[in-house]
Amino acid sequence: MGKRHETIGIKQAIRFEWMQKAANLLLAGLDAKVIRQELHEFFADRKVSASECEQSTQTRTFVVNNLMKIWVSPDQELMPFRDASLEILQKNPSMAVPIHWGLISAVYPFWFNVARQTGRLLALQNQITQNQIINRLKEQYGDRQTVSRYAKYVIRSFVAWGVLQDSEAKGCYEKSAPMNTPEPNLAILMFESALRATPEAKGALKLILNNPAFFPFQLPVMTGDFIAQRSERIKVVRYGLDDELLKLVTT
Repeated sequence: MGKRHETIGIKQAIRFEWMQKAANLLLAGLDAKVIRQELHEFFADRKVSASECEQSTQTRTFVVNNLMKIWVSPDQELMPFRDASLEILQKNPSMAVPIHWGLISAVYPFWFNVARQTGRLLALQNQITQNQIINRLKEQYGDRQTVSRYAKYVIRSFVAWGVLQDSEAKGCYEKSAPMNTPEPNLAILMFESALRATPEAKGALKLILNNPAFFPFQLPVMTGDFIAQRSERIKVVRYGLDDELLKLVTT
């Protein structure tokens, strides 16, 4: 699938309301150049980091670049997925959190992998630590300093989005109540995001449905046939007696 799956990319915590701002500018019909300018003006007098020493032009540029990459100018192969996400957001604004979650996971698979390790740990215990998440990520990405630093940004994003809660102990987190996402087309979009966040671009339906990266959400159970009928970007391959494999349709 290319460089996307190897790149960490997120160099600053991403707040939910910033994602909304970028999407709303796109929905307003503005072009990329104007949106970039609008975002720079939006952040000109806003605090983008908890640390005062990081309130630099460079930090704001990191955030704007991330938002542009997610909503405005994603990789060409992600454009149909972005367009579908935008359409569902326009029709279901109350479902903004899972829509943003799916798109950022596809554009930056590192987000998806931090979520996956977070969800795995939350399935085992009620409270988890930042170090536990980071140690699991190092097994995947190697023991690089950037992995530790950027993972902290993603974890802080989870807290800012309200899907993780700070516990009384510093660096320790608890799961928030999961969000119900009953809309079938949105759930299918989430499944597609998992495929796009995976280098192989395929996965067993049962595993995707229960992927720990979706720990903040309750996704509806559905069949492969139902998914294939509603998505032109996903095909279903049956194997075994009743197992179904989802694959991205390649053009």
